Amino acid sequence: MAVQAKPQVRTPETAWARMIRSGAMLNLLYVPALLLFCVFIFYPFFKGMKISFTNWDGYNLDYKWIGFENYKRMFQDPEIIKVIKNTVIYGVGSSVFQNIIGLLYALFLNMNIRTRGFVRTIIYLPVIISSLIMGYIWYFFFQYQGGAINDILLLFGDQPANLLGDPVKNVWIITFVNTYQYLGIAMVLYLAGLQSIPRDYYEAATIDGAGPWKRFAHVTWPLIAPAFTVSMVLNLIGGLKLFDVIVALTNSGPGYASASLSSIMYLLYFGREDAGYAATIGILMFILISLVSITALVFLRRREVNA
Repeated sequence: MAVQAKPQVRTPETAWARMIRSGAMLNLLYVPALLLFCVFIFYPFFKGMKISFTNWDGYNLDYKWIGFENYKRMFQDPEIIKVIKNTVIYGVGSSVFQNIIGLLYALFLNMNIRTRGFVRTIIYLPVIISSLIMGYIWYFFFQYQGGAINDILLLFGDQPANLLGDPVKNVWIITFVNTYQYLGIAMVLYLAGLQSIPRDYYEAATIDGAGPWKRFAHVTWPLIAPAFTVSMVLNLIGGLKLFDVIVALTNSGPGYASASLSSIMYLLYFGREDAGYAATIGILMFILISLVSITALVFLRRREVNA
């Protein structure tokens, strides 16, 4: 007599098992992004670290391992202090101006005006233009020979000014151009934050006798704290790695007077064929941007909580 097999009873899948299965599927979806990140971020970074310990010229296949010589050279280089100072001015200066002007524009555009959409488009328009093109556009304003500003000075009988050749003025001109181009990002972020604030808060503050300044200080400013954090950190990182505008306006000159860490890397690699030292400057720039941006992010996040 044949023995009949017992029918298999399928137990229902538990919620925990479903979570594990769905979590595994989600983790698999991360793989392509992780591979791209490794190929284009991690590998170049560690390759740059390796090059910083060599005397590679950027072209020759034969180069030697020289240890920490490039790092010793960097700390003894008198130009590096000036370059770091310029980099901090481009980063911090641009961020401060972009956020102040962007907030003022956002407060203006948050009012009920007819041309709000047009004005917002005009302010944001420079953001979509290439930074290199923007630098060349402003170059024709500030250049010594035939520049628009000097033509105006000559028209009124004044002497032309070598604005881009002045080691002090050209740094702030570059900061101004970078501020002008990217303040639209701050404006959009602040405008989004302002439009998310319920009108009831302002009405309640008005009933309590709060004037415009107190409404801004106690209602608007605390509630746009997340927008301020995002705008400040984004603009800070963008300013610290500024490159295109510097190349277009001054090419880091005169000498290295207006150079940033990114532009001096370019000059060292392609001008001096000193790839090992350029990679060392790149590591310094990575550390500087990481320290400044992470510190700013932590500090501003705490402000959000306190607000």
